[in-house]
Amino acid sequence: MPIQKKSANIIIKGAREHNLKNIDLEIPRDQLVVFTGVSGSGKSSLAFGTLYAEAQRRYLESVSPYARRLFNQMSIPEVYSISGLPPAVALQQQRGGTSTRSTVGSVTTLSNLLRMLYSRAGDYPKGQGIIYAEGFSPNTPEGACENCHGLGKVYEVNEKSMVPDDGKTIRERAVASWPTAWQGQNQRDILTTMGIDVDVPWKQLPQKDRDWILYTEESPSVPVYPGLSQEEVQRAIKSKKQFDYMGTFIGARKYVLHTFATSQSQLMKKRALSFMTGSECPECNGKRLKKQALAVKFEGLDIAQISRKPLKDLEKIFLPYTKKLTGENQNKTVNLEKQVVTQRIAADLFARLQVMLELGLGYLTLERSTPTLSPGELQRLRLATQVHSNLFGVVYVLDEPSAGLHPADTRALLNILDRLKQDGNSIFVVEHEIEVIRHADWIVDIGPGAGENGGKVIYNGELDKIKNCKESITAKYLYPDRTPIKLDAIQKRIPKDWLELQGVYKNNLDNLAVNIPLGVMTSVTGISGSGKSSLISQVLVELAGKALGQKQEVAEPESGTDLLEQQAPETAGGQLIGGLKGIKRLVVVDQKPIGRTPRSNLATYTGLFDPVRKLFASTQEARKKRYDAGRFSFNVAKGRCANCQGEGQVMVELLFLPSVYTPCPVCGGTRYNAETLQITYKEKNIAEVLRLTVDEACDFFDAVPSIFSALETVREVGLGYLRLGQSATELSGGEAQRIKLATELQRAQNGSTLYVLDEPTTGLHPSDVERLMAQLNRLVDAGNTVVLVEHDMHVLSGSDYIIDIGPEAGSDGGKVVAEGIPSAVAENKTSRTAPYLKAYLKGLG
Repeated sequence: MPIQKKSANIIIKGAREHNLKNIDLEIPRDQLVVFTGVSGSGKSSLAFGTLYAEAQRRYLESVSPYARRLFNQMSIPEVYSISGLPPAVALQQQRGGTSTRSTVGSVTTLSNLLRMLYSRAGDYPKGQGIIYAEGFSPNTPEGACENCHGLGKVYEVNEKSMVPDDGKTIRERAVASWPTAWQGQNQRDILTTMGIDVDVPWKQLPQKDRDWILYTEESPSVPVYPGLSQEEVQRAIKSKKQFDYMGTFIGARKYVLHTFATSQSQLMKKRALSFMTGSECPECNGKRLKKQALAVKFEGLDIAQISRKPLKDLEKIFLPYTKKLTGENQNKTVNLEKQVVTQRIAADLFARLQVMLELGLGYLTLERSTPTLSPGELQRLRLATQVHSNLFGVVYVLDEPSAGLHPADTRALLNILDRLKQDGNSIFVVEHEIEVIRHADWIVDIGPGAGENGGKVIYNGELDKIKNCKESITAKYLYPDRTPIKLDAIQKRIPKDWLELQGVYKNNLDNLAVNIPLGVMTSVTGISGSGKSSLISQVLVELAGKALGQKQEVAEPESGTDLLEQQAPETAGGQLIGGLKGIKRLVVVDQKPIGRTPRSNLATYTGLFDPVRKLFASTQEARKKRYDAGRFSFNVAKGRCANCQGEGQVMVELLFLPSVYTPCPVCGGTRYNAETLQITYKEKNIAEVLRLTVDEACDFFDAVPSIFSALETVREVGLGYLRLGQSATELSGGEAQRIKLATELQRAQNGSTLYVLDEPTTGLHPSDVERLMAQLNRLVDAGNTVVLVEHDMHVLSGSDYIIDIGPEAGSDGGKVVAEGIPSAVAENKTSRTAPYLKAYLKGLG
């Protein structure tokens, strides 16, 4: 075997992952390399799908086959060869699961250190024995409060929750916690046999009977005569008339608890939980730990109290303990071993906290659960943990680390990346933020377009030379050739009214009053953690939704335990003074997936698929065979492939290797049966139409107005490269958001909708941001109201109105620092946003 020649570069040959066009390139190691390009160009396919996936594959080859099964393995990348590739660590934009037991403390390992500190160096009550570190965790039997099992809440099922309307009779379903179908009727028939009157109001029944029906643990079996009255049942029993069946009674509370504990259905569990009322555990006062653990103090605080302090306060608490012990600063009255342990753990905690504070996360607390964090916050927490690990010679692959960061916080992020690089590591960043790209040592620009129009290396080299690359769209934003923005050209629209929010309480918002203009585009900004998302994405959405009678989606927990742990969303305090002022509809355009399964796709979500299927059903051949539109759906048995059930692929299990999906051998991946595929429109069958890109479909359906107009709207939001049948699971958050926006743009606009978007520019190249702004302006010009939470200066400068929340994060934020038109906010002396906005407006951004 020939000896591989050492190189200072990573050499990639024949990369073909997703839309990559068999590319070859060399990337330097030990430098900050930014992968950029328009959204959907293929940069993530190169950085994550190729480089990181190959690094992971090589590492896992050194692990035993049994241990490999414990890893979430990526698929083997489509690439001819990669040489010079070091081990890699990926820090991606994703949430850390939906379990509320995962917290800031557990993700960063700070909670482990804190438990060790309390175990070895805490102040114990006199006579109490040492508690091991796991005894300070609510997630272990040793530490969890025995009364609430570490949840901090106890759940009861009482008469008020099970019988919400005591004026109803049992026949009228007074006992709401029983099932609504046959099983509930069965319980009522059993009670009739037992001599209980089911036709009198619940409140008129004797208390003894009510308590037995609700709380009994007995399960008597009695003969059931469905449909007979109480008197008729008694006569039937006396005359020994044959009964229909023997029915077994179950108490209402017992049914609720049994259903919650044993049902496999999340829907059933959720229904059971609705009859359970939670209250703070009286044993641990909501702190989740045993009394013995809570009796141990550090700086006068128990471990639950210190976990509720913001990280910036913890830094101050541990600072005095970080100095190395010498004869001069040693406390003679305290055990030396205890002082040494305190100093070492405190110094470690302090060092980790400093990195997190540097990344602008000082407002978080250790007990904050990870489902409540944004993907950007979670990625920065993981980044802080990596900085402290002191690894050498690895590649860190980061996915838009600037996401969710205010320009004032981006500088600190760059300092952290520089520190990782100085430690001898390579930093590969997928990024759109111009300031981060300008900080790079090396740029890989993938393009020129998106999807099938991308996947080529447009530029691969040092930062200062990209300005000479005519093909690069990114270069035009790195070296803009533009004059200062004329302020008088920006302000065109005047608010037609104002939404008045008063007495707002939520997270760090304390009795806030703010007015949001209607009929214009408003950007709400402020540094990370200042409270802008709390104000708009939570308070405004909740209050407006409640006034309109619209329910907002809540993330589904993964298990019954998570259902209990998932705190009921804290209701926003505040009110809309004067009502909604003509707003008749609320639409939250977020980056959540448009579907959770491969069966959901671009065509089905936008409604395009319905007229396409009807078009195929209207062809002469389809009419002759009496095929209706349902025949052309891969979700309906009569038209889909029977072998793969319309999936188009089958899974092949490979034991210790990741499972492989291969095209269905029967339908060849088309998802349809042979009979359905015989029907064609303009010489293409339904499967071939679904493989068309939006751009291609616009030409193909140019003579069908109902289909063409919908396709044109999708193309206008910059998604012309997507295939009609592209699975929802393959779409990025930014693509999903723009599909939702396109769906809204297709609607007939009546000018009475409030659109709320939280950081819509996440994942978007500057050229795509311009396109997004054009679509949002269309909505506003139609008389609607658009409210955005945003940091992007292009969006802020193009807004009609700006509200700046701050001045800082957490408890130091939550106030309106500045508001008004962009040019007025840019001159504000106390706003952290103003300097960046002013520079952008002057053409220096």
